[in-house]
Amino acid sequence: MKQKISLGRGLVREDVNAILFDEPLTVIDPQMKWELRTQLKTLHNELGHTMIYVTHDQTEALSFADKVVVMSEGQVVQIGTPEELFEAPAHTFVGFFIGSPGMNLLEARLDGTKAIIGDTEIGLPAHFDDPVGKVQIGVRPEYTKLASSGGLPVKILRVEDVGRHKIVRTEYFGNIINVIAGESAEIGADMTQVVFDPARVNVYVDNWRVQGGAQ
Repeated sequence: MKQKISLGRGLVREDVNAILFDEPLTVIDPQMKWELRTQLKTLHNELGHTMIYVTHDQTEALSFADKVVVMSEGQVVQIGTPEELFEAPAHTFVGFFIGSPGMNLLEARLDGTKAIIGDTEIGLPAHFDDPVGKVQIGVRPEYTKLASSGGLPVKILRVEDVGRHKIVRTEYFGNIINVIAGESAEIGADMTQVVFDPARVNVYVDNWRVQGGAQ
């Protein structure tokens, strides 16, 4: 109750141009939390005040904000729209933190328009020179699928049916790779390879996303 009263006090004042919310919905029950989040978004549109909303809950951040500032160890690692944070995370922390499950990250070597993991070549959306530093590729589980050939060989650990879709947990030499499959998708015994959408592969050097050149 005290948190809701504090929220109200901050919103009814007329002598403010910006409002800071610091974990305002932490101890509020889930149903009320959804209702208050919707009302806050409506009030923001009506009042026009700048609202700075601090939270560790990615769902709150992505559903409430027009722009999100992601911090890690006291450093701002990316400022962007929810779509930008999801599609093109500027840092591996953003890729891992945003999304459920987070982005798949794998160490790789680069060879022009291909990333090489073990003996497998993975297509890239652009041309990359051979960089100096720790190289990783990052792919969202949404842009990953199981196949019987043409991909990275994996071991299927388990399949989690979450209602809207299935999360397939796979392993590649100690690296967990998550795959999101449709609710009605059939997962055959021969589907032991993971294929990435080349257009959705991000490249990171020392944890920071790098841009490629023309192919």
